Amino acid sequence: MITAIESNMTKNVKFVNREISWLSFNDRVLQEAEDKTVPILDRLKFLGIFSNNLDEFFRVRVATLKRVMEFGKKAKTTFHIKPQKLLDEIQKIVIRQNLQFERIYKGIQQELRTQKIFIIDETKLTLAQSRFVKSYFSDYVRPALVPIMLNQVKHFPYLKDKSIYLAIKLSVTGKPKLTQYALVEVPDPVGRFVILPSVNSNQYVILLDDIIRHNLPGVFSMFHFDKIEAYTVKLTRDAELDIDNDISQSFLDKISRGVKNRQKGDPVRFVYDQQMPPDLLALFTSRMKLRKYDNLIPGGRYHNFKDFMGFPLLGTKDLHYEDVKPLPHPALSKDKSIFDTIGQRDVLLHFPYHSFSHFIDLLREAAIDPTVKSIKITLYRAAKKSKVINALINAARNGKEVTVVVELQARFDEEANIKWAKALAEEGIHVIYGVSGLKVHSKLCLIQREEKGKPRLYANISTGNYNEISSYVYSDESLLTADPRITSEVAHVFDFFDRNYIVRQYKHLIPSPLKTRKKFIQLIEHETYNAKHGKPSGIFLKMNSLIDEEMIEKLYQASNAGVRIRIIVRGICALVPGVAGMSENIEAISIVDRFLEHSRIYVFENDGEPQYYLSSADWMARNLDTRIEISCPVYDLALQKELREILEIQWNDNTKARLINSQQNNQYRASTSTVKIRAQEKIYQYLKKKSG
Repeated sequence: MITAIESNMTKNVKFVNREISWLSFNDRVLQEAEDKTVPILDRLKFLGIFSNNLDEFFRVRVATLKRVMEFGKKAKTTFHIKPQKLLDEIQKIVIRQNLQFERIYKGIQQELRTQKIFIIDETKLTLAQSRFVKSYFSDYVRPALVPIMLNQVKHFPYLKDKSIYLAIKLSVTGKPKLTQYALVEVPDPVGRFVILPSVNSNQYVILLDDIIRHNLPGVFSMFHFDKIEAYTVKLTRDAELDIDNDISQSFLDKISRGVKNRQKGDPVRFVYDQQMPPDLLALFTSRMKLRKYDNLIPGGRYHNFKDFMGFPLLGTKDLHYEDVKPLPHPALSKDKSIFDTIGQRDVLLHFPYHSFSHFIDLLREAAIDPTVKSIKITLYRAAKKSKVINALINAARNGKEVTVVVELQARFDEEANIKWAKALAEEGIHVIYGVSGLKVHSKLCLIQREEKGKPRLYANISTGNYNEISSYVYSDESLLTADPRITSEVAHVFDFFDRNYIVRQYKHLIPSPLKTRKKFIQLIEHETYNAKHGKPSGIFLKMNSLIDEEMIEKLYQASNAGVRIRIIVRGICALVPGVAGMSENIEAISIVDRFLEHSRIYVFENDGEPQYYLSSADWMARNLDTRIEISCPVYDLALQKELREILEIQWNDNTKARLINSQQNNQYRASTSTVKIRAQEKIYQYLKKKSG
């Protein structure tokens, strides 16, 4: 089983360190890889997700830590600990997780063998498989291979982020002076996994790394070495993305000035095969000028396990999750105009349970509807082959006035968003490239029709991106409404995007950075007041991350006043629940399962008349203060009831829910029921029943 995060930084604290809490979240992902109730091929995918998460953690969070180290006491104030001590703690946890990772992977390999699926290396090839591998290498791999002889180059080659390399030692027995070293990048476009010819109904898979290893004697045949060793290495670099507002603006300015004078993409982690000979490791660390706090992590034979998210689906169907068919929403019929439906009532879509095609259909209908005059939308992350963008282009070609707000600073999607922005502009669409100084993270769509000679607005407010691919795996809420209280204020937001000097008043929507922090503090304080005066009170929060210390302090105050607070948080949680005299009325759980819990839902009991909000914003400083986010009230009583029932299903999960506590040990919640409740499965059945 996965052990607890062993850290003195999680004991007797008021706020759990953000980085330590994040590593605890990734432990929950690792738990899914070890859980034998999860289909085995999906357990491999969870190893890939774990690896991908860790890469981003080093590129962003560890990179930030390294950048602030030089600022001494101010940095300690920022992180409540000296950055070097925190980096040491991170390295200790990551090394421990890597050992668990390797153990889990070996166990999965053994289980796969019982299913007649074998992941083999170059030493286990049959003669026929060897011929196949040599032919494959010659046809597809060798043309993309560029070996670099390290003894012959003055400057050490630049190792790219996200790539893996083979560090190679070439030697002649008994003649150490003839030893040479080489570097080969494992080519990315070729594909990481190759399915070999089956033998007696057994299926075989080999990694590209091992195909290259098998063929290295031919690559270096001109040198007459009699021993060739190859070990995988990987370098993670500083992504140099925005530093979240955990720190004061003056401190941020100081860091920014320092970053400009530093070499782009400084190393933040070097992972190497722990079997690597000392002389080869020393060559890399010295030539690359790597230091202790560059996080030198000994690992296994393979790196870039993120590729395992795309492991081929071999064997029988029960070895992977069955595809879940998205449900049609009962109110949205293909035989009836979507505008007619949402003109009469609000509709709430729950992804991935409901079909994202409803939103695509809305855009398609808008594109050809003669009464539609304009479409406005924000895009943060679009699919590679985006049906959303195709529908917008079609609308523009049909004479609609289309405006698209493209956030060019979407983390790790900058290049894709620039491409989409250009494609949209080429179609005559009005493209707004975000807002200077404020990342646009809100998910909004506004459509204007002309009905009976008057304009009428229809809006969509979502907790997740307009991305039909992620909608299959991300749990999000999407509200379709023609309520003028909401649509008129969505129009205010788009006015601001177009003309940043226009700031409207908002009575219903809660926008960041104008009102979010202040409004949610008021809502918490109102529950605190009600509890003190014997009135019904309560707070139910669902989010991805809870970090902001001011918001946590307010929740502690509410708890001390007797407010019952329930929190479902997928990832980072700096709040410490269940501590006498501080948070004894607060409970928190995290659900990590097949789908990524991504929705933000905030509920305040309000003396028996609950207030419900859907939001694009987590409770982090960046979302509250320096991004454009929208929290939207849900006024429809039937939809409020639906949200409450879904939240209660999640709260009662006794299969995939882990307790959030000060130990960060990810204990599964002890079941008090004989009935197994797996929230994601039960929500699907709940909505399926409602869909008829």
